[in-house]
Amino acid sequence: MRSLRRSRDIPLLVSHARDGDPRAVARLITLVESGDESLPEMARALASHAGRARIIGITGSPGVGKSTTTNELVRVLRKRDHRVGVLAIDPSSPFSGGAILGDRVRMQDHATDPGVYIRSMSNRGHLGGLSAATPQAVRVLEGAGCDVVLVETVGVGQAEVEVASLADTTMVLLAPGMGDAIQAVKAGILEIADVFVVNKADRDGADATYRDLQGMIALGERTAGQWRPQVVRAVASRAEGVEETLDALDRHRDWLLAHGELDRRRAARAATEVEAIALGTLRSRLTALRGGDALSGLAAEVAAGHRDPYSAAASLLDAL
Repeated sequence: MRSLRRSRDIPLLVSHARDGDPRAVARLITLVESGDESLPEMARALASHAGRARIIGITGSPGVGKSTTTNELVRVLRKRDHRVGVLAIDPSSPFSGGAILGDRVRMQDHATDPGVYIRSMSNRGHLGGLSAATPQAVRVLEGAGCDVVLVETVGVGQAEVEVASLADTTMVLLAPGMGDAIQAVKAGILEIADVFVVNKADRDGADATYRDLQGMIALGERTAGQWRPQVVRAVASRAEGVEETLDALDRHRDWLLAHGELDRRRAARAATEVEAIALGTLRSRLTALRGGDALSGLAAEVAAGHRDPYSAAASLLDAL
């Protein structure tokens, strides 16, 4: 059989991924990251398998213990017999463009577990803590039969709210002594978090951080029946509080299902994804026109004052 490492046979790769072949999953995500021309075919092949996995976003400032917490969550999820996928978004190397940190190194406990797939992805300069390829990579893991997909963001601090548009449930980690409770207000994280985890809760100041979060949540305006963010204490390095964290995530999942919010969030996520693909296609077509006569002629007319930029833009769009 032809090696899957270089294959671009999408039906073959999807079939093997559905059977749990990690090489096929790796190849599909590589094609996603590279923006391969086979992406539309891949999306069609995976469409019927989408929407079956539970997507949990994990975010927080650098140093709060996201990778350690993710590692422990995988352990508990596997104990509960869930097949788990992890997308760990890392900063990109300025030289190779690849992921610098390689979270797989920090999750070696699960390296030989066939029920776990861990992939480090470079953000390639994309802001918001994710990679532009993350939504399609999530679809690949859904297609590969993962019950739960954990998306760990790059840890860029105050800009890291994009994960909320991708995940069913967003978990925000904070640590005492880092001013994270104040940063949460400044970054708007209170609005995106469904579950807060005060990690490293054995440190001085953990109780104060916990109280600050509870106080800020209590001040928030919410309607009857609206979800109230949960706050959990944990020491992930000692596997303490991880079961309680997952229980809080489960309560949010139950609330999503009971209030029809899961369908609403997923519809909004699909709308964002479709819009991003459409804008990307439009941008590539505009780039192609940039080197042609159409754009340069319109630009010359605008520069000379013979035409306004809005009508020129309308003409350019008509040319598309």
